[in-house]
Amino acid sequence: MEATKVGIRGFRAGMAEFIAFSTPVAVTRHGQTVGYFIPTQGQADADIVALKKASKTLDWLLAAHSVSAEEVVAEFKTVRKQASPRNKKPKATAA
Repeated sequence: MEATKVGIRGFRAGMAEFIAFSTPVAVTRHGQTVGYFIPTQGQADADIVALKKASKTLDWLLAAHSVSAEEVVAEFKTVRKQASPRNKKPKATAA
């Protein structure tokens, strides 16, 4: 299987296109191959199956503990707000 050759700038500019390729892409710099991009195919189906299984497990756990998804989200937001160092501004001191 012959790799498509593309310059590094062209590779960056056309990344979305190269992801859809079914063949490897040889990335070149000044005519020399510096690396290969090998797109993967078919993993999306496995990822979707895994996500559906995780979703069913989460639904079961929420039901078993009588907790709603809205309660989990609200608690997450509260904890995140309390833990975030970005929300804490240093106090100004008088000189």
